[in-house]
Amino acid sequence: MRGVLLFCVFILNSFLVIGQEYNAFDAEGKRHGKWKKKYENSKQIRYEGTFEHGKEVGEFKFYKPSSGEQPTAIKTFSKNSDTVIVKYFTAKGGLVSEGKMIGKNRVGVWQYYHNGSDKIMMVEHYKTGKLEGEQLTYFENGKLTEKTHYTNGKRNGKRIIYSEEGIVIKEFTYENDQLHGQTKYYDTSGNLIIEGNYKRDRKDGIWSYYKDGKLDERKLFPLQKRG
Repeated sequence: MRGVLLFCVFILNSFLVIGQEYNAFDAEGKRHGKWKKKYENSKQIRYEGTFEHGKEVGEFKFYKPSSGEQPTAIKTFSKNSDTVIVKYFTAKGGLVSEGKMIGKNRVGVWQYYHNGSDKIMMVEHYKTGKLEGEQLTYFENGKLTEKTHYTNGKRNGKRIIYSEEGIVIKEFTYENDQLHGQTKYYDTSGNLIIEGNYKRDRKDGIWSYYKDGKLDERKLFPLQKRG
């Protein structure tokens, strides 16, 4: 009889330990240990990771309702820093993008990848959640397709677009996220075909149009209304 009683106590204690394996709190009511949360009215996991007295530490996996066992985001937290390493994935597990965040703000270098490939599609730089510096976009063959400069989250300065052969085909100038300044268009051989200026997102002044390397037409903007 005593042996049966001891066995029952052992089984009971085992269930209690299992029950406390996830979603526990410390003495101050803060999340502590392994946590796993599910979507309401669903068995699908929403996130899983580890807390130390209310602070996320190590790797956290996040799931969408239809993602199954494949996480759509993995965030790695540090004990000694507020900076979080973040990776986003497709439903099939392909890496979409990666970078760092502090709170809800992206910081530093972020990289994006071509669909179904480990080749870089775009590189951006962030400062407290806003684009800062050069944004570089690449063809899948690794050649540059676009270069744009940002200041405080807005396009400022040159934006240059290239062909797959590395030839400049478009040049724009921005100020405070508006087209403002010189603009040029080239054919696929690099020959100038159109040039002019923008003023606050509108064509301004004389625009020149070229054919076979020679000036073919000029137009004055804004266009004058007739009659």
